[in-house]
Amino acid sequence: MKPPRNKLSGRSRARLLLALGTGLTALAAAAAIAQESLLPPGFGQAPPAARPQASPTPAPSQAPAAPAQNPASPAAPTPSLVLDPAIFATVAPPQPVSRQAELPDSARRSIDMVGLGSGYGRASWGTRDGRFLSTMMRRLDAPLASRWASIALRRALVTKVPTPDNVSAPDWVAERAWLLLRMGEADGAAMLVQSVDVDRYNAKLYAVAGQAALATADVSGLCPLADGGAIRSREPIWPMARAVCSALSGDTAIADVLMDQARRRTRDPRGIDVQLAERMMAVNGAGRRSVEVEWTGVNQLTSWRFGMANALGLTIPADLYRTVGPQTIAWGARAPMIPAAERMTAALTAARLGVFSSSALVDLFSQAAEDSGEFTGDSPAARLRACYVADSDDARLSAMRAFWTGEAWGEQGKGDRYAAQILTARAAARIRPDSDHAGDAAELIGAMMAAGLDRKAAGWAPVVSAMSGEKGDPAWAILAVGTPNISVDISADRLSAVAERWAETNPHKLRLLLGALAGLDRLQTEDQMRLLSDNGVGFDNRSNWARILLQAADRKESGTVLLMVAAGLQRTGWGGISSPMFATMIRALHNVGLDGEARMIAAEAMTRL
Repeated sequence: MKPPRNKLSGRSRARLLLALGTGLTALAAAAAIAQESLLPPGFGQAPPAARPQASPTPAPSQAPAAPAQNPASPAAPTPSLVLDPAIFATVAPPQPVSRQAELPDSARRSIDMVGLGSGYGRASWGTRDGRFLSTMMRRLDAPLASRWASIALRRALVTKVPTPDNVSAPDWVAERAWLLLRMGEADGAAMLVQSVDVDRYNAKLYAVAGQAALATADVSGLCPLADGGAIRSREPIWPMARAVCSALSGDTAIADVLMDQARRRTRDPRGIDVQLAERMMAVNGAGRRSVEVEWTGVNQLTSWRFGMANALGLTIPADLYRTVGPQTIAWGARAPMIPAAERMTAALTAARLGVFSSSALVDLFSQAAEDSGEFTGDSPAARLRACYVADSDDARLSAMRAFWTGEAWGEQGKGDRYAAQILTARAAARIRPDSDHAGDAAELIGAMMAAGLDRKAAGWAPVVSAMSGEKGDPAWAILAVGTPNISVDISADRLSAVAERWAETNPHKLRLLLGALAGLDRLQTEDQMRLLSDNGVGFDNRSNWARILLQAADRKESGTVLLMVAAGLQRTGWGGISSPMFATMIRALHNVGLDGEARMIAAEAMTRL
């Protein structure tokens, strides 16, 4: 079937003009023409004729030229978000840039301490060499297996911290923002790079800031960067960006000149990249006003195509999302120009990655219900409302089960059990602990833990303790590692009984359970400790990874600990996490003072396995 043609109504055009035209600065004609020789050849080159077949979970949009990082999984690798490798070369002293006489020195922001809040504290990275931290961040294979590890690492990355030794301040900001983008956290990355004055940018920060603007569908965010980016960065987004920004600022004549230059330099002057740029220019009366965006023949979703299409409110063909990864889908979940109903599936992916909270997810579904007026019936938004306001606990539980089993999505079959638990977490917390609901205890407790409601979940401990061993094991395991204090029986006899039942049916979950309990220092007796050796569970005390991790924990470097934990969790699923690594991660988090994060990661493992 031929992909849809996207047309912009007059009202939508006016709304876009108001949103995108505010605050854009004019671009000088002489400077615009002078940069013609810097336009990279081949921008907008037509992709191969055939679209790729359906691949596993999508990976983030590509930027030009750098080796992709493929997740370690049995499935076929998918494209990864990449940048020009030249910008990640050995740090060189920044070139002097002429100062703009716009702000007095007292009003300028320091680049030596960049971040969004106190977070884990300014000493969270300790005295680690900046080259080591930058390399670890760059090589991390995101997204992570654990939602809670991603949440904690994101907080560490946006914490306001000083620049480490042996790395330049712009590079340090760029590396953190680049990892945030690859984790699906577009807003955090954009706010981080926007915390630096543009005249302090280097090539790497220009490149990452451009990607952050596209990931957030913020075309106006490209405009303060476009001229400097075209000079100092080889990223091919800048020639088109300069033309678009000239048009949005009202310099239509210069915009047309810049667009003609960029079009001549491309191998496909009528391709999708040019179409999107001209469509954006038409918002302010420049370019070809009647241009239509035609997706036929496009076989790859890139950051430029993603950002421009979402800023224009255009529908990207669904099969193009198969060429990218879950990070890009998470970016789309927060695109303001896309109706809420079209973002619900993307929001579930964002929640699973740790980008959306449970509350944000519920707010989006509520907005979709309000937009459509569907507060009753079988729509997902109406079913979610029933999870909260149905007449009885039984009715609310029935509505929640529909999400946990995938029934709530109808024929679409969008069943993601863990994302559904995040969605229903606060509804689960409203269910009164009762033995009549013991059969749903594991799902209810897992849902509450997915949103960090550990004390509410602990209220189910008496109900779980009264259940028979085999039926109560799943809920018991979550409570054993997830509650602030020991709330269920974890004696050697209870652990031995679980080990006998899980040794054949779920040995990996058993080993991670024992490893988590050991890492949290909840195994105290000889009989309990003997279970570790009997089941082949221990700590990793020999690898370089474990040595660095445990040293960082001893030095109370919470940021370094979280980065090393993320390195141990860079898999596509929990099945690839070894029990010695998992036990060592939990112990390091516990020792560095991040006991809550350690418990939530352990509870997530027990919920998802």
